[in-house]
Amino acid sequence: MTSGEGPDLTITTLAERPELGVPMWTMPDTWPEFIGHDLVGAAFLPRIWQELPEYVVVATDAEGAVVAKGFSVPFALHADRRSGQGGGELPDKGWDQVLQWAFDDQATGRAPDTVSAIEISVLPGLQGRGLSGRMLAAMRDNARAKGFREVVAPVRPSSKHLEPKTSIDEYAYRVRESDGLPHDPWLRVHVRAGGVIAKVAHASMTVSGSLDQWRTWTGLPFDTEGPVEVPAALVPVHCTPESGYAVYVEPNVWVRHAL
Repeated sequence: MTSGEGPDLTITTLAERPELGVPMWTMPDTWPEFIGHDLVGAAFLPRIWQELPEYVVVATDAEGAVVAKGFSVPFALHADRRSGQGGGELPDKGWDQVLQWAFDDQATGRAPDTVSAIEISVLPGLQGRGLSGRMLAAMRDNARAKGFREVVAPVRPSSKHLEPKTSIDEYAYRVRESDGLPHDPWLRVHVRAGGVIAKVAHASMTVSGSLDQWRTWTGLPFDTEGPVEVPAALVPVHCTPESGYAVYVEPNVWVRHAL
């Protein structure tokens, strides 16, 4: 990958600068606590930077400090899957499913044909300055340089948490009257970069836990049957006090980027 240079910012792959691995992994971010308890992500995210560093892009400032990171994975989108999906169809289970597919493909030697974005994070305090768009561009450039013709992304809309009761099917396709671009800021970055909204992944990520765990993660009582609105959650968490657990099923929005 050719380093992305800009004012006080350099973007490289982790493979080119492996010494950035630990600082990149430990960089503060704004993910809510409960997201870290998605079991699929907990299992596979560490493996991306350890086993696929050439698909990790890292931005450093003029002093060499890590200020942004982007994880992606290669996978065989057009393979026929035993699950019934595949053959070019983006999975309904979104983020969780593409992580599982990517590492299954790696284990079985199945040749990848597509790159999926997994995460782009910017250091708190530096958000809103266009760094996320530059990281997306670097991820696209990296995939193109490796010979891929498409990047896909199970996008977590950045403002959906402000409207947890709004249908994701309505929210994903809402546009601004002024320019026809997506209402959501992060979806707007993707579309401006050339991405096209393809579909909603209604069950992209699942976090389940005991009521005590959810109380620890959120500070909320979790003592009422039914939906519970949790700060930073895109949809309400379903609470079942009688059974002692609660489940969060997060929808994401698939975006396709032709290269």
